[in-house]
Amino acid sequence: MTKLKGLFNGGYLGGVILILILLNIIFSLLNVKIDLTADQRFSLAGGTQEFLKKTKDQANRISLKIYLEGDLPAEIQGFRNAIEDKLKDFKSLAGNRIEYEFINPNEGHASKKEEYFFLKGLFNKGILPTKVVYVKNGIQSQLILWPGAEITCSANGVIKETYIQFLPGTPNGDPLELNRINPIVENALNNLEYNILSAMRKISQSEKQRVAFLQGHGELKEQETINARAVLSPYFYLTMLNLGSESSYKELNDLDGIIIANPTKPFSDLDLYFLDQFVMHGGRLMVFLNTLKHQEDSLGRNLFDHTLRKNIKLDKMMFDYGIRIHENYVFDRICGYRKVQLKNTSSLSWPYYVLSSPSLHPITRNIDPVYLAYPNELQLIERPGVKLSKILTSSSNSNRSGIAPQISLMDFQVFGENPTFIENPDDPINKITLAAMAEGEIPSYFSNRELADEYNRSIEEVAEMQKVPKKFRTKRVKSSSEAKVFVVGNGTFIANEYDSVFQGGSYQYRPFPAFPFNALKYSKVPDINGRPLIFGNQEFIQNMVDYMLGDNSVLDIRSRQIELRQLDQRKMIAEGNFLRYLNLLTPIGVIAILAMLVYVLRRKKYHYP
Repeated sequence: MTKLKGLFNGGYLGGVILILILLNIIFSLLNVKIDLTADQRFSLAGGTQEFLKKTKDQANRISLKIYLEGDLPAEIQGFRNAIEDKLKDFKSLAGNRIEYEFINPNEGHASKKEEYFFLKGLFNKGILPTKVVYVKNGIQSQLILWPGAEITCSANGVIKETYIQFLPGTPNGDPLELNRINPIVENALNNLEYNILSAMRKISQSEKQRVAFLQGHGELKEQETINARAVLSPYFYLTMLNLGSESSYKELNDLDGIIIANPTKPFSDLDLYFLDQFVMHGGRLMVFLNTLKHQEDSLGRNLFDHTLRKNIKLDKMMFDYGIRIHENYVFDRICGYRKVQLKNTSSLSWPYYVLSSPSLHPITRNIDPVYLAYPNELQLIERPGVKLSKILTSSSNSNRSGIAPQISLMDFQVFGENPTFIENPDDPINKITLAAMAEGEIPSYFSNRELADEYNRSIEEVAEMQKVPKKFRTKRVKSSSEAKVFVVGNGTFIANEYDSVFQGGSYQYRPFPAFPFNALKYSKVPDINGRPLIFGNQEFIQNMVDYMLGDNSVLDIRSRQIELRQLDQRKMIAEGNFLRYLNLLTPIGVIAILAMLVYVLRRKKYHYP
C-alpha cells in the first residue's frame, strides 16, 4: 500500500511538472505580455504597432547595429537593456523583417575602433561620442561611449542607411559626470521608441510629401538651410519655390506644405493671394518671421543699435488668421550667450537669445528648449471656427521691449547677475507666446478685399495669363476644416552658417561646422563653464513639419512620458548598510521560521515526543 501511495505521489508530481513545462512553452509561443505600469512603459504605442505590422509584410529587411555594449556603468547598462527590450517588442510584431546586434566599440585594436567611427563615417554622419566620468572602487574612470545605432535597409538593390543618436554627445571634449546622467537617460527613454520608429520610417518609406522653402522676398538662402533640409529631406521631398512664373504656380498646385523662413522684403498682394488660397485649399503654411531688424555687427561694434520695421505685409495676413506678431523683442532670464569684447569677459548672458519653454503639445513635449534670437511676441486673436494653440513660450521671468526699441549691450547690466524682469517672476501668467498654431476653418485674408495687380488687372485676368491652376482662379473665402498655419516669432532659428569651397570649376556651399547632423542641437557660444548649451531646434522643426503634414502617429509616441524611479541618495548613504543587511538576513529569517513551523506541525501531527 505504501509503495502504491509513493508511486501515486511520484506520478502526480511528474504530471504537475509536465503541465508546467507545457504551459511555459505555450505562453512563450503566444508571447503574451500584460503591462500593469501606470505609464504603459512596456507597451508599444498604437502608431508603432500599425507600422510594424505593415513592415512584417514587406520584402525588405531592416538591420540595426547598436554601438552600446561592454562594461558599462549601471545607469548606462539599464538604458542599454531598455533598448534591447524595445527591439524585442519590435521583433515580436515585425518578425524576421527586423534584426539587430549590439557591438562594443571600445573592444579590440585601436585600428578597429578607428574603422568604426572614421573609416565608416559614423562620426561624420550623426553618432557623436559621449564622454562619461565616474568613480568605480574608489578610482575615477572615464569612458567614451558611442550611444547610437546604424540602421540599414535594402530596397530595389539600393542600400539606404541612417543613424540614431540615443544620448547627446559631449562636444569640445567636455566629459559628463555620472551624477548628471539620470535626467539625460530619462529623456532618452521617453524618446527611445520615437527615435527607433522614426529612423525605420525614414529608410523604408517609398512616397514623400512635397514641402517648399519660399524664395523671392529675402528669405533664408538655400545654403542657409542646409542643416534644416538635412533633417527633413529623409522624410519629405524638398524644393525651393519662387512665385511669379507659370511653372511656380503649377508647382504650388502639387505642394503639401510651404515654409517661409525670415522674409525681409514686402510681399505683393498677388503673392499673398496665392499663399492665402493655398491655405484655403488645405495646404500647410509654416511662417518663421521677425517684424523687426537690426545689425548685429553694429551692435557689437558700437555697443548699441536701432531696430527698424520690416513692413513685409505677411504679418497682416497672419493677424487675419488669428495670430498677431508684435513689433517688439522678448527678453528672458533663461537665455543663451553671445560673444563680446568687454573687460574681464568674452561671453555675455544675453536675454534677447531666448531659450523658449516647450509646451505639452505633441510637437514640443520631451524636447530641449528651442533657441530663438530676438523673438517677437505673438498674441492669439479668437476667430470663429479656428483653434489656436500656444506651442512655445518664454519663461515666467521674462518681459517684452517697447515698439521698435533701441538695443544696447548695457541694457541688462542694471539687473545684476540674477535679474528679475517682472513682478512675481514665478507666476506662469507672465509667460509670453513665441510660437503658435491655427487650425480649422481659417478665414481668407481676401474674403473682404478685392485684389488687383499694379496694372489694375483682376485676379481672374492675371490667373488666366499666368495659366494658374484652376482651383486658385476662384477665390475661396474660408478654408477647409483641415487648414493649418504655424507661426514662429523668429525667422532664423533653423539657419546655419556656411562657407564655400571652389570645386569642379564652381563654388560648392557647405554648412559650418561641416557636419550638418546635430548642428542645430548645440550653441556656438558656450556658457560661463565652457559647456555648450543643448537646444531642441532640430527636433522642433522635424516635429512641426510632421504634425503640419498629418503624420501625428509618430508624434503621439513622443508625447508619452516615462519617469525614472530614482533612489533617494541621502537615504542610501545614511541607511545603506542597514538595508543591505536587511535584504541579506530577511530571506534567511523567513526560511528559518518556515522550517520551525513545519517542524512543529509535523511533531504535532505524528505525536513525536
